[in-house]
Amino acid sequence: MADQHESIDLGCPPMDSSAAAGHCWFPSPPPPIYSCTLTPELVAKAREELQEKPEWRLRDVQALRDMILKEQPNLRTRLDDAFLLRFLRARKFDYDRALQLLLNYHAGRKAWPEVFQDLKPSTVKHVLDLGFLTVLPRPDPNGRYILCLRPGKWKPNDYPFVDNVRAIYLTLEKLIQPEETQVNGIVILADYTGVGMSQASNPGPFLAKKVVSILQDGFPIRIKAVNIINEPRIFKGIFAIIKPFLKEKMAERYILHGSDLRSLHRNIPRSVLPEEYGGTAGQLDMSAWSKLLLDCEEEFIVEFCQPDPLEGVVLPDSMLFEGEQASGQDEDTFRGLRSQLYYCY
Repeated sequence: MADQHESIDLGCPPMDSSAAAGHCWFPSPPPPIYSCTLTPELVAKAREELQEKPEWRLRDVQALRDMILKEQPNLRTRLDDAFLLRFLRARKFDYDRALQLLLNYHAGRKAWPEVFQDLKPSTVKHVLDLGFLTVLPRPDPNGRYILCLRPGKWKPNDYPFVDNVRAIYLTLEKLIQPEETQVNGIVILADYTGVGMSQASNPGPFLAKKVVSILQDGFPIRIKAVNIINEPRIFKGIFAIIKPFLKEKMAERYILHGSDLRSLHRNIPRSVLPEEYGGTAGQLDMSAWSKLLLDCEEEFIVEFCQPDPLEGVVLPDSMLFEGEQASGQDEDTFRGLRSQLYYCY
């Protein structure tokens, strides 16, 4: 089996070391030939929380690789150790669930071409320039980077909502590269300042369902908490659109703070928050993360601007992301929720 492993074209995209060097605040991904970059503390954490045994790590990766080659021989996917480890860690080293997650990961791309076609940072520069999202430069005390979303910055007349999804997805792809993130997970901070009726009613339940499906079941990242601040009264209507698609565990991780910064600081310490949110880490800088993504343009071209990885692959009927049209039930649900939003507003 070792000989077979050595003969595989691992397909790991080249890393631009010069680009990485310009962003020393964000950790680098593992090297092309995998060597564990986890600290002893994170190795222990991965063992306890993810059932990752260092002495069996590469054996587990090879087992998943063998399953892919046997069960999905036509799937054009990366097979390198570092890439497959993302899926094993996200599913606590359960081979079957890790394989399903990998298939979902690729199926999401096929089901939503508006998001994944020609996906690279330069195509979402307008989203980044608007200040819709950033990643705070300091992780929290649990080592989790904080993805800061500001949906009130976007107006439906600016550009299609899916452009926001594209920017979020590229950010998640970059965040998941370091092994620290694979073990620690991430935290989301969503500031709803300025969100009104036009933003709240725009995505609709079908679009919300697809976004939630990708984040929960189609991407190898652990979202440990979603902190909502400055939410308007209509947020109850917004959350009513999202909640039916959330798993119970994920729904419990949503924390609504309103305008109470003390409540936020009990979950995210002031030392890692910018001044805008009562923190002591300086002013909110939207440009650093934008530059980091834009400097990784070639990396994302290799990763996403390629032929369909599922061409010729037969997926089970139960695969995620079925269908491209909203059901009548979804439309009826949306009409009811839209009425709720107008009432709340």
